[in-house]
Amino acid sequence: MAQQLVTIFGGAGFVGTTLVEHLAKTGVRIRVAVRRPNSAMHVKPLGEVGQIQVVQANLRDEASVRAAVQGSDAVINLVGILFESGAQKFNAVHTRGAETVARISAELGVRTLVHMSAIGVDEESPAFYAQSKALGEKAVTEAFPDATIIRPSVIFGASDGLFNRFAQAASLPILPVFSGDTKFQPVYVGDVVKVMVRALNDSNMQGKTYELGGADIYSLREMMQLAAKEARREPWFVDVPDYIAPFNVFFLGLLPNPPITLDQLRMLSKDNVVSDDAQGLSDLNIAPTSLEAILPTYLHQYRPKGQFAENTS
Repeated sequence: MAQQLVTIFGGAGFVGTTLVEHLAKTGVRIRVAVRRPNSAMHVKPLGEVGQIQVVQANLRDEASVRAAVQGSDAVINLVGILFESGAQKFNAVHTRGAETVARISAELGVRTLVHMSAIGVDEESPAFYAQSKALGEKAVTEAFPDATIIRPSVIFGASDGLFNRFAQAASLPILPVFSGDTKFQPVYVGDVVKVMVRALNDSNMQGKTYELGGADIYSLREMMQLAAKEARREPWFVDVPDYIAPFNVFFLGLLPNPPITLDQLRMLSKDNVVSDDAQGLSDLNIAPTSLEAILPTYLHQYRPKGQFAENTS
């Protein structure tokens, strides 16, 4: 893989930073394309001097996407949003933005394209997130038929936005639980990155879709309880009835960084687990990393006495 140039859109986020770190060890040159380069400087020390370049690119601006892709051997698109804000709309990012990356990659002769989507995408879904992701997949495969599509369930790891939030919230005396019975199959960020790195040089993965889930399936309530346990907290988990949940979530969604939105509540109406007939980690001979093995390595920061709290697990 040495001497290859890999452009990663969204390469400074949670998954992107881990991917850059793993890719840098293979010797490839890496171009990290982000909207705000100043916020991505933390990725440059992950490789050798000059190995990692940070450039400005916005999926809503074709000229910047073209400049970022120019000269690349491979492109990985990790860009996604959990809620809409300003000009960052689901269709603009997940559908039109994904199509722009795929089309320009094809035009410029990129050999390999890896596109990160999500389990549960569906054009008929009541959730706009799932709709836009599904339409994005369709646009990507039309523009770049050999693209590899990666659909993970919720991803966990040291900088994740889910279990960290659960553990932090567990310091409250009462925690509301919305759609607590919905099932998830959390997958470790390191395992997701392994699949992406392999896809860059495995021609057998081209044109295929992989659904990535971890070793075990948990309900949303169980995931919240696991995070609270690791934080050594004992909040009272209160199930919010379905008939009043939308009213409560509407007001939570007005916050600048909402804990849950109405669209996410719609997503919770369907389980987020690997389909029975889907290709996944086992097809790539990757053993999934256990959630219980990783959570203690980073959620100890939320314990009353930090990492030095007595281990009772």
